[in-house]
Amino acid sequence: MEFGIVGLGRMGANMARRLARQGIKIAVMNRTFDVTEALVKETGHTACVDYPALIAALKAPRIVWLMLPAGEVTETALSALLPLLLPGDLLVDGANAHYKDDMPRAARCAQFGVEFVDAGVSGGVWGLENGYCIMFGGSDAAAARLQPYLQALAPTPTSGWLHTGPVGSGHYVKMVHNGIEYGMMQAFAEGFALMKDKPGFNLDLAAISELWRHGSVVRSWLLDLSAEFLAEDQMLATIEPFVADSGEGRWTALAAIEQGIPAPIMTLALAMRFATQGNNDYAAKLLAKMRQGFGGHAVKEH
Repeated sequence: MEFGIVGLGRMGANMARRLARQGIKIAVMNRTFDVTEALVKETGHTACVDYPALIAALKAPRIVWLMLPAGEVTETALSALLPLLLPGDLLVDGANAHYKDDMPRAARCAQFGVEFVDAGVSGGVWGLENGYCIMFGGSDAAAARLQPYLQALAPTPTSGWLHTGPVGSGHYVKMVHNGIEYGMMQAFAEGFALMKDKPGFNLDLAAISELWRHGSVVRSWLLDLSAEFLAEDQMLATIEPFVADSGEGRWTALAAIEQGIPAPIMTLALAMRFATQGNNDYAAKLLAKMRQGFGGHAVKEH
């Protein structure tokens, strides 16, 4: 056993489950040990209570795959793991990290003789059943070592995983992927909102979304998911109109500015998420007052 996963949230735990289904036994670790124990009872993997236990459970040269929140949590894990790893070990960052952080991390790992790979992982909660789409950056040697695990995690052994290039390229491609995701989601949301509010037609959004799933140019997994929840509830009356952003949409917009590449759809989709978070409220109040000032129009007050 040479492979371990640190971080057993929704993605990390389901990746461990998928490997178990493929007959691959690994070591697993989570900040809270009861989560680790519960997963091990289900999968037969090896439970590790802390980083020294994880390293001791794995045969060198090891592969340690981090599925932790990007930023400080991942940095803390790196600081704890690097003194324990040996030259020849491989560390994979599977978080939605900023690609600019990958090069310094790779250099830091190299000081310990440890190789570094950045992996963007897509698939969400459906990855367990359908497989994960994995885009990763690193050396050819690291790619060869990871291949058996990528083939087990992906939808098929020959599809759904790609060595995108040097360190940083995996997270860069995943960043752009998420920017595109923002744009696609916004387009569907606007289209269905137009149909919901069209007077006189009484359009059945569930039927339309199901229709579009078959032969339509816009058929997609996002449409499949939309058709599923619209079939249960078209009004969405209990849902707050608040949409969070994970950070990758912001990085995509900034990258477009840095590279001088026009990306208006992805950037505007990000701005619409900001609007749902209340960040447009003051601007809207100013608009209402300006309109009142020049035209005498009434303003709506609490």
